[in-house]
This record gives sequence, structure tokens and C-alpha cells, in this order.
Amino acid sequence: MTTDSVSLKVKERNPETPFVLRAIWFFVFGWELTGIWILVAWALNASIIGLPLGLWMIDRVPQVLTLKARPGLVVTDIKSGRSEFMPARSVPFLLRAAYFVLFGWWFSLLWATLAWLLCATIIGLPLGVMMLNGLPAVTTLANS
Repeated sequence: MTTDSVSLKVKERNPETPFVLRAIWFFVFGWELTGIWILVAWALNASIIGLPLGLWMIDRVPQVLTLKARPGLVVTDIKSGRSEFMPARSVPFLLRAAYFVLFGWWFSLLWATLAWLLCATIIGLPLGVMMLNGLPAVTTLANS
């Protein structure tokens, strides 16, 4: 075996955006944009055609709210320089689908509305942000 055929891959955590930038983003754009984002996602979830995009948007709520990095690893191939995101392990698809049909679609809308309203108060802000960061798990049992 030659060294040309060996490909070295480096795994690292998905990098976080610095806290100060995340806080500025939240107060300038994140809170308002997240409210619109959730409404658009739920309008898409109301139709079968828009459901995949709506669920994708719900999974991205923590990123829209505070620029939170998605859980998982970034794998970089040293030889080619190509990076690829590997999401964290999640619950099996069939269990996630059954949960979404029975509970996730209606409960997560209530959860998101309450969390968004909590973010409007100084006292409720930490809990509201935590609830919105957990919205993907409440909707489809996805890793948040």
C-alpha cells in the first residue's frame, strides 16, 4: 500500500459561534425572525407537499434563534480538503414519524408559541431560549 492511497480524516465538533455574536444576533434579528420562521414552517407543515420543508425549518429553529451549531461532527479529509457534516445519532425514523403524527405536530406548535412569548420577557428569556432550542426534539424527537 502506498501513501497516496491512504486518506487521513480528522473529526472535530461542529464549531460554535462566539457567545457575544450569538447574543447580538438574538436581540437584533433572532427573536423576530424566529417567530416568522415558525409561522412559515407551520404553514408548510399544514400541507403534505410542504411537510418536508416545514420539518427541515423546525429542525433549524435553534440556528435561526441564536446561531446555535447543530449537534454532530465535522469530518475533514486531509488529502482532498473536503469537509462533511455528520449529524449526531438519532431516534429511528419510524418511531419519529409515529411520534410526529400522534403528538409532535400539535404539541410543538403550543411549545413554540409559549417559548416565543417567554422570550419577550426578561424573566422568561432563558427558559424561552431553552424551549426553542429543544423544539426539534419536541416536534420529531430529533437531536437538538
